[in-house]
Amino acid sequence: MELLTESTEYIFAGNELWRIIVLIAVLTVAFFLGKILKYFLIRLEPKLLEAEKNMLAVSAKSASMSVTFLFFAFGLRIGISFLLVPEGFDSLLNTVLELLIILAIGHFVYRQIDVIDRWLKRFASDDSVNIDDMLIPIVGKSIRVAVVILVVLQAAQALSDQPITSILAGIGIGGLALGLAAQDTIRNFFGSLMIFADKPFNVGELIDLDGKLGSILEVGVRTTKIRTLDGHVLTVPNGNLANMTIHNIGKRQYIRRVFDVTITYDTPPDKVKRALEILKEILDNHEGMNPDLPPRVYFDNMNADSLNLKCFYWYHPPDFWKYMEFTEWVNNEVFNRFKSEGIDFAFPSQTIYLAGDKDRPLNIGVNSTNGEHENKSDSGHSK
Repeated sequence: MELLTESTEYIFAGNELWRIIVLIAVLTVAFFLGKILKYFLIRLEPKLLEAEKNMLAVSAKSASMSVTFLFFAFGLRIGISFLLVPEGFDSLLNTVLELLIILAIGHFVYRQIDVIDRWLKRFASDDSVNIDDMLIPIVGKSIRVAVVILVVLQAAQALSDQPITSILAGIGIGGLALGLAAQDTIRNFFGSLMIFADKPFNVGELIDLDGKLGSILEVGVRTTKIRTLDGHVLTVPNGNLANMTIHNIGKRQYIRRVFDVTITYDTPPDKVKRALEILKEILDNHEGMNPDLPPRVYFDNMNADSLNLKCFYWYHPPDFWKYMEFTEWVNNEVFNRFKSEGIDFAFPSQTIYLAGDKDRPLNIGVNSTNGEHENKSDSGHSK
């Protein structure tokens, strides 16, 4: 406290007043220069976008967020140099100024990483370049983490006045304890590396994760974000995701449909054959058909209450909504064609045959010749 009082009295001595005025003037000029440059960069951004100079536009926008702080830090450093600071206080002041400049430069560089993100997205959008969309956010976040680590190391060097190698050695000693405390974070980080190496999915693809359908929004260093079909955002730790069974619907080459058409047991054989022909005609050379996967129709089973006709077809490309429109058309065609041909659809039911029914006679009597009972007709039949 006494040192601070003596330093203040020394600085504000009568013959040092002009140095204080210079400091205030430099700070004011630096601050207003930063504000003017920020205003200029903000106004410049839309003009660069109109000129299709997107990279420069992103750089201008990023610089506008940090230029005022950067100018102020350097202005303070220049202004302080005009003061006569007493011994013992100058070391502390220089350290504070050095930290301020490190933070200002670090903030400026951190914001400029947005340019790298935009460049990677633009580079990945080129069809001739094979860059996984998952790489873009991981690279950007990795560079940001590296910048933060470098800023912290530079700040530690400024505070301790020790070389970076000594600081890294000290960090290595405490790394074991830190690693034990951050096991989940490390596990998720290596999980993200496994996901990136195996590439079970890409950003924007639709996946089935334990019965939950959703599209990949972002693959981060620690978690993966999935937008489910009901609109929710599902966040899954990468350590868990790397060990889960993932159905990548977005990578399927086609959509296969298997469905049954059931008809009644009292359908005559020629009608059964006609039903098969109708189904084959509907699916013949259908929309979205791949010649390598033609449709299939079979009379495959006689169920307890129906005759079963099984149909297979494959729809290309795997556009779900177009596939649903085609499915609706197929169902309507089957319904209308069967109705016009007089072919009845079966449904779970039971038919009871009664004695005296002229359409389905039931005759139970005794054979007078041999005296043996003979059942002339079935007592019941299910279909």
